[in-house]
Amino acid sequence: MSLFLGIDIGTSGIRSAVIDRTESLIASAEAPLPAPDDASGFPTQDPAIWWAALSECLESLASELASVASGLPEIDAMAVDGTSGTILLADADLNPVTRALMYNAGGFRREAEAIERFAEADSLARGPGSTLARLLRLQRAGEAEDARHALHQADWIAANLAGVAGKSDENNALKLGYDLIGNCWPAWFEAAGVRMDILPEIKPVGDLLGTVSERSANRFGFSVNALVASGTTDGNAAFLGSGASNAGEGVTSLGTTLTIKLLSECPVVDPGRGIYSHRLFGMWLAGGASNSGGGALLKFFSPEQMSELEARLDPDRSTGADFYPLPSVGERFPVADPEFRPLHSPRPEDDAEFFQGLLEGIAKIELSGYRALEQLGANAVTSIRTSGGGAANRSWTRIRRRIIGCDITSSPASAAEGSARIAKRCWTNHFKRN
Repeated sequence: MSLFLGIDIGTSGIRSAVIDRTESLIASAEAPLPAPDDASGFPTQDPAIWWAALSECLESLASELASVASGLPEIDAMAVDGTSGTILLADADLNPVTRALMYNAGGFRREAEAIERFAEADSLARGPGSTLARLLRLQRAGEAEDARHALHQADWIAANLAGVAGKSDENNALKLGYDLIGNCWPAWFEAAGVRMDILPEIKPVGDLLGTVSERSANRFGFSVNALVASGTTDGNAAFLGSGASNAGEGVTSLGTTLTIKLLSECPVVDPGRGIYSHRLFGMWLAGGASNSGGGALLKFFSPEQMSELEARLDPDRSTGADFYPLPSVGERFPVADPEFRPLHSPRPEDDAEFFQGLLEGIAKIELSGYRALEQLGANAVTSIRTSGGGAANRSWTRIRRRIIGCDITSSPASAAEGSARIAKRCWTNHFKRN
């Protein structure tokens, strides 16, 4: 039995999944993570917390796997995904010399100004909340002189599993400013103050990083022949976990915010609206994130109220409302306007009609998002898989089918399973070449 392990490091926990050659789920486990510490004014975390949670997760996984296989020694390959933009500095032995700055740490204006003096106008490295701005802030830390590696969250875990540092993947590196077209770090980095000696070598997603180190094999019970593949971001892993694999297939996440990703034959970019494209297995994964979503609905209804109102919806009939649901002022995609105001009026007297009007409004934003990608040159969306809490609302799915006009299905979109599929691809390609 060939088995493949995916490890997903999210905000609230670490999740793992094991699949077989048919990509059927064999076993899974998870372990919680504490909330990041924001005592410094921005969210940080001690990477040791990730390793402790990973250990707990893999111990649970080994127990689950023992009932269907011989346990973790049967894992042939593994891959790791992590939160996009979370970064730390480590020494030559992978010991962290700084805490990790989390993906949502921002406000680094001094660093952003240094970047903007040299970066191209369309660079994703621009802005006080960019990954590169976080790296420049970390370089100013007192312990940074001992740093030998700049590592994303997934990089650090994978490096510890393989005992090999100094490598990252194209997806995690994109927001750090890596040039996917030139396959290099931009020439202006050094002028902006970036330490070039700590930047990783960038590998395609699913490329071979190495094999499991003897230390990790002894700690967890892996075979030393198990492959460790270059991983991806958590969002891209969730896309792969959905099973989408053809141009025109999209994945919409209906969580607190509305996020869309579309597989395209060509890249599309619009930094002003947060639109960018990841390279993924010879294609491009384009997308953007709106401020609309479940957070906007919670301004008016509790989860219990929404569940009760669902039975009163008439999804095949339009309410005629023209709402633009937002939790507060400001939108980023498909409209880029920090002063964009939400539209929730006139409010119908009937709560069910108001709730349906809000759902219709979010569906129209979703449609506008996919159309924005198409207008920039991406493939037209042909089908959509849905993840997040909103995927469970069947009436909302019918509303979205009516408004968007394509097949829409629910998908658990497990990021851990997506990373396991990356591991399987690495293993398959490795043995094709050898």
